[in-house]
Amino acid sequence: MKHLTLILSLILWATTTNAQTDNLRISGYVQGMPVWISADLPEPFNRDSFREYRMQNRLNVQWFMSSNLTFNWQMRTRFFAGDLVNDLNDLPGIRYADLIDLDDGFLNLSWVIADEEKWLLHYIPDRLNLDWQNGDWRVTAGRQRVNWGINMMSNPNDLFNIYSFYEFDYPERPGSDAIRIQHFIDWASRVEVAFSPARDMKNAVAAALYGFNTRGYDVQLITGYYRNRWTAGGGWAGNIGESGFKGEIMYFLDLEKTAGNRTDNLIAALSIDHMFDNSLFLIVEGLYNKEGGRDEFLLLGEPLSADNPSFSRFQFTTQASYPFSPLLNGSLAFILYPDEEAMYASPSITYSISQNIDMNLLTQIFLGSDDSVFGSAGNVVAGSIRWSF
Repeated sequence: MKHLTLILSLILWATTTNAQTDNLRISGYVQGMPVWISADLPEPFNRDSFREYRMQNRLNVQWFMSSNLTFNWQMRTRFFAGDLVNDLNDLPGIRYADLIDLDDGFLNLSWVIADEEKWLLHYIPDRLNLDWQNGDWRVTAGRQRVNWGINMMSNPNDLFNIYSFYEFDYPERPGSDAIRIQHFIDWASRVEVAFSPARDMKNAVAAALYGFNTRGYDVQLITGYYRNRWTAGGGWAGNIGESGFKGEIMYFLDLEKTAGNRTDNLIAALSIDHMFDNSLFLIVEGLYNKEGGRDEFLLLGEPLSADNPSFSRFQFTTQASYPFSPLLNGSLAFILYPDEEAMYASPSITYSISQNIDMNLLTQIFLGSDDSVFGSAGNVVAGSIRWSF
């Protein structure tokens, strides 16, 4: 409880002061989110729609210990209540907390603060590290985001902490327990080495990146060890005319035979983005996943992985965003899975009530035959109001 008392004290201090000193910065937000889920779940569930109520606190703490050393601590504290909590807790041998109390890092820092029949409270840090910088060198040790992805939606280059495009309430994206060493050769060139251990060392990740600029393109080359596979590839970001052109390619080769049907895999994701004169921003992306995608989709499902980041072999994505006014923004994402004969659509609208308060309404629609990966995925409608401090 001392840990929880410290978190509450930091939130109270941050919201009653400007939360800024010469060597300490605290920021974050509090978000309330009602969620409606329609899903064809198997027995023993006796309903096909669920209401859930979530509240989330994001707290970011930066302590500048010296001119070269910074301590970063960023965390999520989430409250869950509603039909899914009630129904799962009524089943023998399972709790809703079992689906939330997950930490894939080397250290298990997940903490269920309270687990009651109708609600639960959960805490987890996704950044907890020491960051040292001196001249052209930077070393970060601890839980962090090793962000090697270039594309805006699909990132096979993101070996350490790939994120799920379907996770609508986690804009900060996950981190990983790692040590990362960066050396900046000049304004456009750098070398990085990163290592993320795992409880089973076969699932560890260790890789190196060399980045440089040529003919107006930022290019990166990557190779390393990824969860009992050797991997190599790279990515680029540049322009064709006035449009952005980005791409990521990775090849994964098993280091030993494993049970199941896993083989070597090639993943490529190419995207074009363009800002029109009327401020409409459009992204078009195509992804190829030789291994063929995943066999199932769960609404509260497992996170994606860099060596299998899609639910089908081919995936075509379009996302558009448009500011209707300085206070009102809308977006629409559409994904086609041709080999699954399925599709996904997600319209969203955000309204800024004041400088620190935003409202959002989002829908996720999964359509596919009963034989497709989305046969029982269901649909989601979520509203939220967020106060930032």
